Amino acid sequence: MNFSTFLKFSNILVMILLIIAIALQNKSSGLSNVFGGAGNIVQTRRGFEKWLFYATIVLGILFVAINISFLFTSK
Repeated sequence: MNFSTFLKFSNILVMILLIIAIALQNKSSGLSNVFGGAGNIVQTRRGFEKWLFYATIVLGILFVAINISFLFTSK
């Protein structure tokens, strides 16, 4: 298994985890803010929601880093 193959498999894994992390985030307001629905309520993230938020950021950074590394390893 060479480095390029490792990058491909890790890219697929990070993509799947990133999709799951984004899908699990709760966005209950939807389009109600566009039509004057719910007010501006600031909520702090706690527990699993906070961990999921940070995991999404880390996975996004990993996704970008892996894809940039493809530029330097592909021939």
